[in-house]
Amino acid sequence: MDVGAARFEELVADALDELPEALTRAMDNVVVLVDDRHPDDPELLGVYEGVALTERYSDYGGFLPDRITLYREALADVCEDEDELREEVAVTVVHEVAHHFGIDEETLHRLGWG
Repeated sequence: MDVGAARFEELVADALDELPEALTRAMDNVVVLVDDRHPDDPELLGVYEGVALTERYSDYGGFLPDRITLYREALADVCEDEDELREEVAVTVVHEVAHHFGIDEETLHRLGWG
């Protein structure tokens, strides 16, 4: 399917708005970005880059914000319509936010967020 950048950003914002308030309050030093595709893995739907909250110690400071990036074209490729895209964006947001909280791939897959 094809989705414009502005509409995709709205879907990402909607997915972030659906996260529980306690969870978003606990997020620290993280930014959510949108790009067309990952340069090295064009099928990647999203990626978390940073220092998970579970790995931050008393010496954590002076770091650039962690980054969660969602890839518009890759997500659109795996969806047939906007309803499916909305759901896939929401799942990808939860998946990447979970990494920010230190939840690994194996656990996410076991919980159905893989």
